[in-house]
Amino acid sequence: MPVDNGFGIAVATVAKMLDNDAGGARARILGYGEQIPYGVAPVLVADTTLYGTQMLEQTMQRWGSLPRPWLVWVADSPARPVQDARFLVRALEGRLAGVARVPYLPVLRAVKGPDEALEYKDVRSAAEKLRRTIEGK
Repeated sequence: MPVDNGFGIAVATVAKMLDNDAGGARARILGYGEQIPYGVAPVLVADTTLYGTQMLEQTMQRWGSLPRPWLVWVADSPARPVQDARFLVRALEGRLAGVARVPYLPVLRAVKGPDEALEYKDVRSAAEKLRRTIEGK
């Protein structure tokens, strides 16, 4: 679920990374207002901007009694996140199942879609690391 209700290349690529060629059977993007299906492990996707983390905070304020979600924190630049964004995510970590970080992937700026992105070694490597982190392996 994108925290900012946007559906950009990063969100599409994260969904494809988590699905791992299962045709949408393992991971899919929920639309705004769509109910979380019973028995799934929710994953929130946010970029490392302060805006992205503030949207994450707002989402968590409305989260309620749903299962604790994972955060996939996608780097929007090669620099580390600004201090306020890091502090905010650290403050929210107790309400999350975990935080999985996806590094800055410059190729996402130049591809037509997530399938093309996954043709690149650095994206495939990030996908494997992301799946291992969330699956606890």
